[in-house]
Amino acid sequence: MNRSPNSLALTYKDAAVLVGVEYRTIRLGVERGTIPTVQLGPRRMIPRAALLRVFGVES
Repeated sequence: MNRSPNSLALTYKDAAVLVGVEYRTIRLGVERGTIPTVQLGPRRMIPRAALLRVFGVES
């Protein structure tokens, strides 16, 4: 949904595209607690910096 390349919070779909994995990989990581999320209004989003740390990607 937020298509800015520098968004600080990402949807699950955008997070999957950013790190090159399938959507379900992101969903499972969130469910298991290995990928942190934040509640922003009615949506649960993934902080970009935390996602990149989890996947070992330099920002």
